[in-house]
Amino acid sequence: MFTKNYGNMDIERFRDYCLSKLHVTEGLPFGEDVLVFKVAEKMFALLRIAPKRDGVLEEPTANLKCDPERAVELREKYRSVEPGYHMSKKYWNTIYFNQDLNEKEIKELIDHSYQLIVDKLPKKIKEQLF
Repeated sequence: MFTKNYGNMDIERFRDYCLSKLHVTEGLPFGEDVLVFKVAEKMFALLRIAPKRDGVLEEPTANLKCDPERAVELREKYRSVEPGYHMSKKYWNTIYFNQDLNEKEIKELIDHSYQLIVDKLPKKIKEQLF
């Protein structure tokens, strides 16, 4: 289903990596072109798989939650990291796949986003899941 390659990481590997995390679910709550990954019903990643701007197909992007200070540092360091598209610009970044982030770095950002959500889960839910 998601096999196109867009530079350093393709959307299939992104999807597989997100789903490899404990207790992750995926869904399409915002339409067929935005795949959402959740842990305990809380979003940690969104993957725009067929984005269009002005009717023109663009490269896929991912939105990942991020510590606010780190979010700013990443935006300053990488041209492929921008404030979160349609998300809180303080806590979310949009990642472009085919630019200057490699697969290892993207996986680290997925890990960071996932862990931010897990760390904020109520103790009762953490005990049930982990």
